[in-house]
Amino acid sequence: MAGKSFIDRVGYVTMSYSVLEALRNNPDAVRKVLVARRMDPSLVEKFLGLDERWRQLKKEVDELRHEYNKLSREGARAPPERRRELVERAKELAARLEKVEKELEDVEKAREEVLWSFPNLIHESVPTCPEGVDSVPVRYWGVVKVANNAAELPRGVDYVVVERSPVGHADMAEVVLKMADTLKAGEVAGSRFYYLFDDLVWLDFALAMYAMDYLTQRGFRPVIPPYMLKFDVIRRVLDFDTFKDAIYKIDGEDLYLIATAEHGIAAYLYKRELVEEELPQLYVGWSPCFRKEAGAGNRDLKGIFRVHIFHKVEQFVFSLPEESWKWHEEITKNTEELIRGLGLPYRVVNICAHDLGAPAAKKYDIEVWYPAQGMYRELASCSNVTDWQSYRLGIRVTRKGMKREFVHTLNCTGLATTRTITAILENFQREDGAVEIPKALRPYLEPIKAAPKDSILPRGVKR
Repeated sequence: MAGKSFIDRVGYVTMSYSVLEALRNNPDAVRKVLVARRMDPSLVEKFLGLDERWRQLKKEVDELRHEYNKLSREGARAPPERRRELVERAKELAARLEKVEKELEDVEKAREEVLWSFPNLIHESVPTCPEGVDSVPVRYWGVVKVANNAAELPRGVDYVVVERSPVGHADMAEVVLKMADTLKAGEVAGSRFYYLFDDLVWLDFALAMYAMDYLTQRGFRPVIPPYMLKFDVIRRVLDFDTFKDAIYKIDGEDLYLIATAEHGIAAYLYKRELVEEELPQLYVGWSPCFRKEAGAGNRDLKGIFRVHIFHKVEQFVFSLPEESWKWHEEITKNTEELIRGLGLPYRVVNICAHDLGAPAAKKYDIEVWYPAQGMYRELASCSNVTDWQSYRLGIRVTRKGMKREFVHTLNCTGLATTRTITAILENFQREDGAVEIPKALRPYLEPIKAAPKDSILPRGVKR
């Protein structure tokens, strides 16, 4: 008889997966999701054809097994002359059953591959946007600094015009402070690598400790996850077909470097069945993040804004389905509090359907103002992935009454340290070339004798 399917191997049935339920019960809604995401809606028909054939074959297999078992029981009690007839009939049934099971296995595999190619459903509050628009602003905080020679002034936000044109973060780090070197890193490692020195190293540590401390006090369990995952695990955590060229593979090994702590934390409950009392589970992870930035082209080649490796603090939540939207707002507000505590002006934007990425049902980006660039840039992303990840990872919860559901998973940047450093360099620079250290970070620097306390001075300048 045919081997077990992926569904059987991880020990759950598919009917509680929201995408599958929508495909079977409301395919028009799924077509609308695909159109909003700018994907081909004919994928729905492809799946439904395979699903109908799968159901037909499944019914036939069940009927053949029932008949085979019935013949086996009857044959055990039958007289010899009747038994031979039943044995022959059982052989015919077994041959037919094996053939149909093989077809069922093939159709099921094809159906699963198509089902896995579907993105998540989208929340009703996610905007569908025209060409050239990727997000819709939700709220603003802080007063932004605008150079007196700015080509245009920001709209809908409080601002102050400054006489001195701000220096860009790349020049601040490498030319003014002399505490970063991307040229030498480029020579020995390639573009988008960097050396970080002196006070910027302490600033990197302080940012991580600040975020970890705050989120731990909010009830999140601190964790350092594995920095590598096996292929069969990482393909369940992310949209692998889309991102396989964006992550690093270890040559000759069945291992991939994680692009965020989210990947390792999501895998922590792989193939786990929980009870209601075990949820929610809140984690705050710290890890290096490894990214090829294959789609970045020539964007942000200067400085440490967009690099191949950086450190990041990440929030991750395993939630009951009915509580996930509450948690989405909660983790977004946590990151807002962290950024607000640093005094960085920011805005929250609701990401348009076409730019969500397959796993997310809704995503907020938090963008910080960069005075030298005269624009907001992404500093954090907060996504509700609902059951898209947990379906693939086989993480479910048994409810009262023995109802089984897939848990919901959510992720949100706490702070990405190098990118936050670039925002600090542009927003808190002084005319003498020094950079003010946000007050929220100073308690994490104070115990370290060699660390700066209230400001970062250019290398060679005495305090």
